[in-house]
Amino acid sequence: MNATNHTMSLRCMIVDDEPIARKLLQEYIEDISFLELKGTVENALKANQLLNSEPIDLLFLDINMPKLTGLEFLRTVTSSPMVIMTTAYAEYAADGFELDVLDYLVKPFSFERFLKACNKAKEYHELKTKAVADATTENDYFFVKRDGRIEKVFYDELVYIEAMLNYVVLHTTNGKMVVYHTIRGILEQLPSDIFLKVHKSSIINIKKVKSIEGNTIDLGVAKVTVSHSAFETAMKTILKDRMIKR
Repeated sequence: MNATNHTMSLRCMIVDDEPIARKLLQEYIEDISFLELKGTVENALKANQLLNSEPIDLLFLDINMPKLTGLEFLRTVTSSPMVIMTTAYAEYAADGFELDVLDYLVKPFSFERFLKACNKAKEYHELKTKAVADATTENDYFFVKRDGRIEKVFYDELVYIEAMLNYVVLHTTNGKMVVYHTIRGILEQLPSDIFLKVHKSSIINIKKVKSIEGNTIDLGVAKVTVSHSAFETAMKTILKDRMIKR
């Protein structure tokens, strides 16, 4: 495996109502070292649930599905991952590109054609990641819109973020701010070396951790619970290799 594949893995999801199509995509994905399959679902509603609970970089989305088509689903997603559409009908391509779809695979497609689409996604993701990294090294703050005002928030003043229906509460050292945003959407725009999602409704600033007791993290101004599913990753990320052993 080369260095690029080692450092970068695209987390992907299959959304297709046909079992045979899902199986083929799964086999193709397993043969590509930089793809990591996070979920396989048969309809758009289940896809939405997974998108809200798991960060996904790339979506393999079928168009012709019952209840909600792939295109209708895309129009409902607020912060969409990269999308490669899969369908038996070539005439939908124009609609797909209008929705910023990365590529369009007409069934049945070969592994070679699938790989070409995935390489395109990989290149796009690397460019986007580099742009975010460059911006993060230059800036130590971001802006949010609140009550008609645009306000600056410094990373080192942001202690933790809490989800509240369609809003998030930014708990800072100066107080709290309620902002119209999703927790997943805001996490995608924050530097991952500083901010960590420890629960479906909580993101913490790793630098603000004072102590850990059981599954509770003390941030000084508040205590946040770590979910069972996030516990192992959270501990590794927070402690890194800084735990002094006896």
